[in-house]
Amino acid sequence: MTAPRPHSQPRSNEPRVRARDLGLDLGRFKPGRWNAITDVEGVQVGHSTIIRGAGPLKRGKGPVRTGVTAILPNEKNIFEQRVVGGGFVLNGAGEVSGFTQLMEWGLIETPIFLTNTLSVGQVSDAAVQWMVERFPGIGAEHDVLIPLVGECDDSWLNDAAGRHVHANNVFEALSTAASGPVPEGSVGGGTGMICCDFKSGIGTSSRKLPDSLGGFTVGVLVMNNFGRRRDLRVGGFPIGPLLEARYQKIASRVNNYGSIIAVVAPDAPLSTHQLGRISKRVALGVGRAGSIAAHGSGEIILAFSTANTVPRESQKMIYRMKMLLDPRLDPLYEAAIEATEEAILNSMCMARDMEGANGNFAPALPLDFVKEMVARWADRAPAQGQVEPPRAKTSGVKELADEPTVAEAMPSAVRGAEGMMTIPITTDETD
Repeated sequence: MTAPRPHSQPRSNEPRVRARDLGLDLGRFKPGRWNAITDVEGVQVGHSTIIRGAGPLKRGKGPVRTGVTAILPNEKNIFEQRVVGGGFVLNGAGEVSGFTQLMEWGLIETPIFLTNTLSVGQVSDAAVQWMVERFPGIGAEHDVLIPLVGECDDSWLNDAAGRHVHANNVFEALSTAASGPVPEGSVGGGTGMICCDFKSGIGTSSRKLPDSLGGFTVGVLVMNNFGRRRDLRVGGFPIGPLLEARYQKIASRVNNYGSIIAVVAPDAPLSTHQLGRISKRVALGVGRAGSIAAHGSGEIILAFSTANTVPRESQKMIYRMKMLLDPRLDPLYEAAIEATEEAILNSMCMARDMEGANGNFAPALPLDFVKEMVARWADRAPAQGQVEPPRAKTSGVKELADEPTVAEAMPSAVRGAEGMMTIPITTDETD
């Protein structure tokens, strides 16, 4: 393959496909119908994308490469029917407004918004306006609220200080929120985002557990903006150094290497503490893609479960909710890691070349090259004359021939906290 062209030359017209379409091995669990966070029933996603102008940066004028993404956890009734929430901060050089209250109460009562760092205030203000218009009792018979707004720095490509995200953009993201396929790449809050010096943005993925493991769905959506090119890993392969050599003549951002905001949504009945534990596994998925959670990077994870809704008003004194037993969490952990890694890769695979402020350029991930290199790595054979190490003896150990039933897949009787038994997942399983 030829070396990449400098950004002053014509751009690549390489078709964009999702990571799974490259034939990557992205885990043992199958995705949901849309392979998106919207595979979790009731979850909706909408975007407002702002792209205009070119050339030198003129504050307040452009070029503009930004937007806002809205995630509605339960079909636009989140204020009256709150969902259980949680989260985790891997590295705190970032912000999600409303996060402190979320961790204190364990409840989500507003949509979740993703945008650029300097537009958090405008998005929060517009979100309050949108909520008050629909629920006039806010601030009177009801409590005030703090919208959940996450941010990443898009100033390499965008006139961030110009604060071009306005109320109408927030309303657009909310009004267009829908279930089904989710646009990815340079859309919404991800419009100006970069990952490992390649264009990225919004990405999403999901995993559907088999019935024997609960049949739950785990959806993840990321706004992806972390890392340096050398750190990138794709399907376990450290492809970053190869790409760094190929793209060394293209200037990259220097002082704003961060961050990522991830939203994970299981439909399993989980407590706030359990959602926090799953959020930590999302951080492992971020690490799989190459993040080192650098000093100036913010890796912040929000989580919510759609299984229980907590009414804002009730005459009852006690609210009863279902909760998954802790020893059943391991498959959800694994699903969250897999979906996070794939969501990050989707954000890059679906993004195209973008030139922004001052001619700064973010190239698209070269998919043909990535596919070829990962395939070579996956198909590598032992060196000539090399003998593979013998497998450990398993005499006396009975292997499960068929997928177990729920009753057969009970937690270990030795110690309940040690998790689930190892359960084979057949490749010909139907949903």
